[in-house]
Amino acid sequence: MSKHSKRYRALAEKANNEDPLSVSKAVEVLKDFATTKFDQTVEIHMRLGIDPKQADQIIRGSLVLPHGIGRTQRVVVFAKGDLADAAQEAGADEVGQEELAQKIKGGWLDFDVCIAAPDMMGLVGPLGRTLGPRGLMPSPRAGTVTADVARVVQEYKAGKVEFRNDSGGNVHVVVGKLSFDNQRLEENTQAFINHIDGLKPAAVRGTYVRGVSLSATMSPGVPVAA
Repeated sequence: MSKHSKRYRALAEKANNEDPLSVSKAVEVLKDFATTKFDQTVEIHMRLGIDPKQADQIIRGSLVLPHGIGRTQRVVVFAKGDLADAAQEAGADEVGQEELAQKIKGGWLDFDVCIAAPDMMGLVGPLGRTLGPRGLMPSPRAGTVTADVARVVQEYKAGKVEFRNDSGGNVHVVVGKLSFDNQRLEENTQAFINHIDGLKPAAVRGTYVRGVSLSATMSPGVPVAA
């Protein structure tokens, strides 16, 4: 089992000495962890009081963050005709039909988001075994199966993120980079927290949000007051 570096252990000790903090203070602490030579990615993790085995308690969706995520996402689109042209004009990295499906079947997965027009799902459906485990399968609930492909392409290019709870009832997404100024990180983080708060299933009893933390690529988590 690999051991954490001396740098990480020092940061973890600092983080563990903190009680849950406001979003603003948590961002301040996390920014102090920017001691690497590369720009670390910042993620938020939320532990929810849901039963992941119950269909009516699944937390899943997407959100356009106010300030993007600090990088341009690669988007592919399954569409034809006017919708294909619209997707291309909106900035999709690749647009196709059968040839794109064959490319993905052959192992090409160099993209972050896959969008499909409704009439393309007969073609995209068989790709579920490849795309599903990687979280890339188009879904109406996530908004990636849509007739308005141009709008959705633009949203993902602008910093839209998808999320779905895991088997432990946790959700997590990228909310930016450590190079972001404090205000941008705070607003992205608070926007995601507010969005998840608004998705509380009616079937959930007791505490819904049980824990929140912010972390960067090479940092421990900083607890955030729920």
